[in-house]
Amino acid sequence: MLKMFTTQLTGLFKRIEEKEEFSFEDGARLLAQAPVGDGSIYIFGTNEMKAIAHEALEGAEPFANAKLFTAIDELTIADRVLLFTRTSSDKKAIELAAQLQEKEVPFVAVSTDTDGQLTGLADVHINLRLTKALLPDDSGNRYGYPSLMAALFVYYGLKFTIDEILAEYDE
Repeated sequence: MLKMFTTQLTGLFKRIEEKEEFSFEDGARLLAQAPVGDGSIYIFGTNEMKAIAHEALEGAEPFANAKLFTAIDELTIADRVLLFTRTSSDKKAIELAAQLQEKEVPFVAVSTDTDGQLTGLADVHINLRLTKALLPDDSGNRYGYPSLMAALFVYYGLKFTIDEILAEYDE
């Protein structure tokens, strides 16, 4: 089963990389505006996606210029937000997205696009493309829904691209 899961997960990462290539670039450029200016990149995640903020802030390679999002009031238009949620229909994420839009704080949303609500609000949306669990069972059901793994893949793709942009800016 592990071999099948590995194959399916590798395929998912490849689909994200291929189908979201331009969104990675656009998202990284948008987020890189914060550290180039007087802002910070705030990270917000719902449910299991909260782990991404922990990785960004406390992992082996902390994300420079990143902060944990805690309140809309602490943001300025110089800041950027990186929002992670399992699906684009997550009510908490949509509520935050509407507040960010109202406050004119640009943001990148990362989720599986299920209904377009969050996608329509975000300045840039990166689709996790995880519409169902990866593995079939004997009853015809599916299991193995690695939303956090897919989101971490996207996080690292954005982080590496932002690091490259900032390195070029500093030259």
